[in-house]
Parts: sequence; C-alpha cells; structure tokens
Amino acid sequence: MNIGVDAAAFGMANSVVATTNDVNAAYWNPAGLMELEDNQISLMHASYFANIANYDYIAGAMPLDRESAVAFSVIRFGVDNIMNTTQLIEEDGQINYDNISYFSAADYAFTLSYARNLPLEGFRYGVNAKVIRRVIGKFANSWGFGFDASIQFEGDNGWKFGAMARDITTTYNTWSIDEDEYSSVQGAIEGQNQELPETTEITIPKLQLGVAKTFTIHYDFDIKTELDMHMRFAQTNDIISTSSVSATPSFGFEVGYIDLVYLRGGVGNFQNVEQFDNSTKVGFQPGFGVGFQYKGIHLDYAFTDIGDQSVALYSNVFSLKIDWSLFR
Repeated sequence: MNIGVDAAAFGMANSVVATTNDVNAAYWNPAGLMELEDNQISLMHASYFANIANYDYIAGAMPLDRESAVAFSVIRFGVDNIMNTTQLIEEDGQINYDNISYFSAADYAFTLSYARNLPLEGFRYGVNAKVIRRVIGKFANSWGFGFDASIQFEGDNGWKFGAMARDITTTYNTWSIDEDEYSSVQGAIEGQNQELPETTEITIPKLQLGVAKTFTIHYDFDIKTELDMHMRFAQTNDIISTSSVSATPSFGFEVGYIDLVYLRGGVGNFQNVEQFDNSTKVGFQPGFGVGFQYKGIHLDYAFTDIGDQSVALYSNVFSLKIDWSLFR
C-alpha cells in the first residue's frame, strides 16, 4: 500500500493529494472522487526488481448523485514460481530434483471508497475501508483491515488543498501459520527459522498534505503544480526526522496541451542514505511521464523508481483509464 497507483501520479513524484480527481483518487485521496462526471475504470501493471515481482491494480468508480461517489479497487503485489529447495537433499544425502516445489508470495489489498461534499462550499471528504490479504505459499497467510480518511478544498482563486490520513486506526494484520509446513523448513538452514515468527503486524498512521495551483497560458496550455509533505509518525531516514515524526517533501508538475497531451515531472522521497564509508548522502526519487487522452481513453506512462528510497531499479510503468461514456 506504500507504492502507489497510476502512472500519471508516479510521473509527478506522487504529488497529487490536492489535485487527484478521477478513479485513482480512491488511493490518493478519496475526497477527489467528487469530481467524477461519469463512471471510470483504471488498470495498471508494473514489473518490480527486474521482472521478479509483478505489481497490478484495477479500480472502478462511479458518482452516486451530485453529493456522493463510490469506488472499489484491488491491488496485488506478488512474486510467483518461487522454488522451494528445502527438500532437495534426501536423508541419505542424494539429490532428488523431483522434491523441488513452487509457491507464490503475494499481498492483496481490497479497498471500498466513499466520498461526499461537505455543507461548507468547496470542501469534500472521503473515507477508505481496506482489507489486506497476504499469502506465503502454504506456510502462512494473514488477514488485516484498516481505514483512511481524507479531505480536499478548492478555492475560487484556483488554489487547491488536500490531506490524506492513511491507516488512521492503525492497520492490523493477523497471521495464521501452518506449523506442519513450517516445520519442513525449520532445519533447512542451521540457526535460522527455529522459532515461529510473530503473528501480528501493525501499520502505523501516515499523513500526506498538499497544496496545488493550475495556471492557464494562452488558452492552449495548462500547467498544474503541486507541493506535498509526506509524514510518518516514527523515526525513519526521511530528510526531516525526529523520534516522533518524520517527513519528506515532494514536488510535481503537469503541462497539458488542449486536454490531449500531457508532460509530467517531479521529485520527492528525500532520504538520508548511509554510504559504505558510513557517511550520509541525501537520496531522492525523480519521476518523469507523458500522457495522452482521446475520446475518454487515457493512456499514461511513467519512468520512475517505484521501489522508493532510490535503491530499486527504475521501472517503466503504464496505466490505462477509461471513461464509461465511451461505451454509451
């Protein structure tokens, strides 16, 4: 759930909490669903760690009436066809390749989103209810749940503001471990996997704040700019870090030409990265992207480090968004 969705957002270095206004707002700020004019669906695929893992996303959203909207989304991040070689060598020391089996390790997130206008002009809010499913072959699986809450405000002067609080109740994942399967790997590597792992995982809350403004130049060009602050309530390697809260800024822009072609760029995720000589260097995550829109079909591309902290390989990310009016 920390990676993000939508190539358009990746191209802007995830600086979209104040301006997101389509089906993908269900992830970034569900309050933005209130700007939907019709039903939309969105699809995205990205390869991770040089095609070892796959990251897939599908979402659908629809306005209920002039005052509310809903969305549903599914995210899967998984590594498939992992070889289990723990039984490769039999008790007599012989190697038996027939003992090799395969399994997958995958995380799933199912999110139901709801948005509504507030009585105050320009204000809208959104909430997410999330169910998390994690599976590691036959060894273990878990279920979790959590909630997000968000708000957006749009002023008459073109300024937009947004806030997204993730995991506001603290998201819990409870694991169920198959002890028979686990016992088969306890002795595979001496000194490792000797004890059952913890059965509860906790995800602490995070907060993303954003301010944005769009400028129009000669009627043909629109420039959207946004500055965000990403905050976590723990001490991390973020460029701003204390014992109680850590924060890192991000900035993104989008240049649009007659609502047809878009050019995007951004930079964010500034981290204090420790070097081999024990010195510290500031790392960051750049983003670049382009987009095309024609008759309700939106195709977006981004070239970015979706792994965060600038330690993963850069990826080519494609996403597709379709307005349901195309089928009417």
